Amino acid sequence: MEAKVRWLEGMQFLGTSGSGHQVLMDGDNPGKGASPLEMVLLAVGGCSSVDVVSILQKARQDVTDCEVEIKAVRADDHPRVFTDIELVFVVTGHGVQEKHVERAVSLSMDKYCSVSKMLEKAANVRHSYRIVDLP
Repeated sequence: MEAKVRWLEGMQFLGTSGSGHQVLMDGDNPGKGASPLEMVLLAVGGCSSVDVVSILQKARQDVTDCEVEIKAVRADDHPRVFTDIELVFVVTGHGVQEKHVERAVSLSMDKYCSVSKMLEKAANVRHSYRIVDLP
């Protein structure tokens, strides 16, 4: 896997993935793009959500939406790494069974999500879920 980051102007940088996708990052707050640390949170949310949706679909659950709310706490001193990360998965659908959501979230966070497993080495990563049942 490869990637490239190129400085554009000010504190703006363009990241290009090995597959050719691009993302704007910005070190200014607020900037014109997500900060590099915000990108880390987006990465763990994206990685784990892909797993959760895939596992739920394989379990034939009628999922109409999946969102993960992510909160993080950073160390007070430099380097200001994440010390705590909390992910709350909100799964919406028709008759989605709790046992399947619990299994999907646990499998993602404990086994499949590479980003989460890397972050666990530096931060306390916690997860939970809510189910929104549609009529």
